[in-house]
Amino acid sequence: MIRTPYLLFLGDAPDQLAAKVAQGIKDWRPENAVGQLRMPGCKADLGIADLSLQDARAKGAQTLVIGVANRGGVISDAWKVVLREALEAGFDLASGLHNLLMDEPDLKELAESLGRKLHDVRVPSVDYPIANGKKRSGKRVLAVGTDCSVGKMYTGLAVDAEMRKRGMKSTFRPTGQTGILITGGGVPLDAVVADFMAGAVEWLTPPNEDDHWDIIEGQGSLFHASYSGVTMALVHGGQPDALILSHEPTRPHMRGLPDYALPSLEDVRDVALRLAQVVNPDCKVVGASINTQHMTEEAAAAYCAEVEARLGLPTVDPFRHGAQRLVDALDAL
Repeated sequence: MIRTPYLLFLGDAPDQLAAKVAQGIKDWRPENAVGQLRMPGCKADLGIADLSLQDARAKGAQTLVIGVANRGGVISDAWKVVLREALEAGFDLASGLHNLLMDEPDLKELAESLGRKLHDVRVPSVDYPIANGKKRSGKRVLAVGTDCSVGKMYTGLAVDAEMRKRGMKSTFRPTGQTGILITGGGVPLDAVVADFMAGAVEWLTPPNEDDHWDIIEGQGSLFHASYSGVTMALVHGGQPDALILSHEPTRPHMRGLPDYALPSLEDVRDVALRLAQVVNPDCKVVGASINTQHMTEEAAAAYCAEVEARLGLPTVDPFRHGAQRLVDALDAL
């Protein structure tokens, strides 16, 4: 188990979105976020206390969590200076990067000599099966997006929280580093060998009671040239009964792909539904989730209303406005 609470390391994050791991922990498990540690040039800010390693330890922090998800998931030499200091100050380290802590000889040697733990949450711990496509009992919902990092995880967590509030049977099923760090378990899907990704999602969402909902954390986008494969595994391995469309309307282009424009919500609806119905012919698109964090209240309300009128689907920002209408739509299935 990863010891809590955390000191969230933002490093030299180039923008707020790069710190999405730390942001997710701060938003959904604020009791575990003692403070943030930023390096010179960091352009992200969680709005919590900036603490030194020593101050964070004095406040009870046990683990330094790398809260940055950079392209390629690389641990830089500049970061390693801070990580070594953290080990020496008494911290364990936790990371969801592709560049594993355990693959850095100096960090591994220092941790072992000091009795500290290195937690790489992106290392699969199960021998996942190959997907068999057999129908499973229970209900499942998946958020599918126009791009990466548009709010699919927040949508799932908000839906799960609203279902639990109503006394419905619901389980949030993490498939990425942030979700795993928030909940303490899940499948690091983008680190699973390709042939076993859909099987890993089947394993994560086993047969259940007929009125139980698995809220599957979405990843990537079917339209993203870099990360479409992980989304495809979620669609087929998850066998969703329902899809929620996710979108961030202020993006100038696909995340990390300046030559690619975002697809329309209609494109995502049609393509994702057709692919989902390969494994679950009864799958339906039930709503749209709009990430309006960069919009005013008035602009957010107007945009959601326009999308709802256009698509004929309940459309909300579930983090800003609540997930009640999305859960109403799911409960009606």
